[in-house]
Amino acid sequence: MQLDQGEKGFSFQKEGPLDMRMDPTGQLTAEEIVNRWDVKELGAIFRDLGEEPRWRRAADAIVRERRQNPIMTTKHLADLMASALGSRTRGKLHPATLIFQGLRICVNRELDVLKEGLSKALELLTPGGRMGVISFHRLEDRIVKEVFRTAAAPLKRSRGDTQRQSPLFRLLTKKPLAPQFAEMRANSRSRSAKMRFIEKLEQI
Repeated sequence: MQLDQGEKGFSFQKEGPLDMRMDPTGQLTAEEIVNRWDVKELGAIFRDLGEEPRWRRAADAIVRERRQNPIMTTKHLADLMASALGSRTRGKLHPATLIFQGLRICVNRELDVLKEGLSKALELLTPGGRMGVISFHRLEDRIVKEVFRTAAAPLKRSRGDTQRQSPLFRLLTKKPLAPQFAEMRANSRSRSAKMRFIEKLEQI
């Protein structure tokens, strides 16, 4: 439960250093990004990885603030985002939610690691083996969907050959499984979860 440890710097709900490294031996931290990267790089993170529609405003606010006061803690950044993006939440999201998401994904190279992990996991499956993946936001689910769909597509026998051989995998979930209302009430973190399954086929 690294997300619950304030000293890890993942959560804007707990005071802690702006770290966000899953691997404590990693070089890059959220603090370095927030205080040293330029406004265009920050904006790209918040737009592409955080999917924050007000990414320009967030990046500009950070650059202005750090000129006067370095942003060293989760609370400092969260309060800044609440001020810059509005204290009211969109739905149930705190104004800093997507900003923290983008920073965490960047620090840990999460999307690249996910692609690499899925590829290796598919290679390890034996015939009849199944794999299930739970994702917690759209960027992750998009990668899982594309990797699974590609794996389950018929394969060309050779370059230039129009004939195709049977696929090596079969999708078990054409649409992702989502939590029921009772589960979301019992575990609020499950509300954005999506689960997809794939099976490696027996080859004749």
